[in-house]
Amino acid sequence: MTDQQSKIGKGMLIVAWVVGLGLLTLLFERQLSEQFNPNTQPQSQTAGGIAEVRLQQNRNGHYVTNGLINGQPVVFFVDTGATAVSIPQHIAQQVNLVPGARYKVQTANGTITVAQTKIDRLVIGDLQLFDVDANINSFDDSDHILLGMSALKRLEFTQKGEWLILKNLVE
Repeated sequence: MTDQQSKIGKGMLIVAWVVGLGLLTLLFERQLSEQFNPNTQPQSQTAGGIAEVRLQQNRNGHYVTNGLINGQPVVFFVDTGATAVSIPQHIAQQVNLVPGARYKVQTANGTITVAQTKIDRLVIGDLQLFDVDANINSFDDSDHILLGMSALKRLEFTQKGEWLILKNLVE
């Protein structure tokens, strides 16, 4: 084998390793994403005028799901301890929410000032809520929205095992 063939062989081996590592990274990234949000397409059905969505717990015991705000895709983190739906400012801008009056709220990290807003239409699977009170949080840089009690109080919800079942009357 010539020196040139040896260099080509080593180069191809390096390329094969890089491609293999890239594919493994994509595979594990997808698995990690599914572990954080097992509800990218929430189980949903409507019967007799009642819409129902079933959310599976993630590996940390939380309920995370994809949904829509005013027709724009978002990720919700169900938080029964949050008084209102709380939207990070960068997401609020993406979904064209208009900030209103500012007021103080108490969070797990202390008191902060947020801006009042209104969500015209919030959708999770077959569930739809209209005119939902929310706030815009400029201190939150996460990529998910806290689905708090300003939305959840308009739903019937029960937890069974690792499932959270949300129901409402179709509006």
